[in-house]
Amino acid sequence: MKHLKFFIILLIPFFLLSCDELLNAEGELDETKVVEGLKTALEIGTDSSCTSLNKEDAFYKTAFKILLPPEGDVLMDNLEILKNNQYTQLVYNHLDEQIENVVLGVNRSVEDAADDAKPIFIDAITTMTVEDGISILQGVRIDSTGTKSATNEFDSIAATHYLEYKTRTGLTEVFSPIIDKVLEKDLGLGFSANTAWSELVTYYNNDVTQVALGYTNVAETGKIEEVSLGTHAVIKALDAIFNLVGNQERLIRKDPYQWAVDIIQDIFGYVYEE
Repeated sequence: MKHLKFFIILLIPFFLLSCDELLNAEGELDETKVVEGLKTALEIGTDSSCTSLNKEDAFYKTAFKILLPPEGDVLMDNLEILKNNQYTQLVYNHLDEQIENVVLGVNRSVEDAADDAKPIFIDAITTMTVEDGISILQGVRIDSTGTKSATNEFDSIAATHYLEYKTRTGLTEVFSPIIDKVLEKDLGLGFSANTAWSELVTYYNNDVTQVALGYTNVAETGKIEEVSLGTHAVIKALDAIFNLVGNQERLIRKDPYQWAVDIIQDIFGYVYEE
């Protein structure tokens, strides 16, 4: 119960509800109003996260930078081999440039599309039930299957885990065509991400393996399977959004007193009573 009461304090700065508004006629916590407040907090958190990622270099020059999809691992494994062989230096230089074109294109595409996730989040948040909300307030973790944790361990990002459970599948379905469309666009780079990826795969599979055949063991490791960049980009984009939402939730829980407003003082005694 202490965790429930503690998290209510964390939510108050977002909603600025008065003490009376938090209580029902019997002087008990009005769960419905608190859940409505929680929805507001999640709306603010997701809006902030999507907006912060919808900027140039929000992915490309941060820890969220998206690299090649797993199918490109064979290429990356051979890059140093090509770099360190005197006969394949020109091949390496061209390949390295093409890899960077793909990485830049994917990151620019995701940055451009990040803001489109907002309405999908909002739709999921508005369907939150009182039962869901109280579980979140109590720090009960909900996993990817919707199963609530059987342990008493408090989940410091319970709201984020709930949001991911509720939205990940829907976001993937709705966000995928948006990302796919942007991956086809030239975002001021002189090429699209998909074009850069296709050219990279063709160059590596046809030219690099042939040129390197007599000088290295690159050709022995196989070729790249040309897959859609969309699936990879969507996964990484959603990972970044949920990461930011979770970070914000942790910060609020860690130091709720940075919002030292009167309303917190008014309900402090109430929410900590056993």
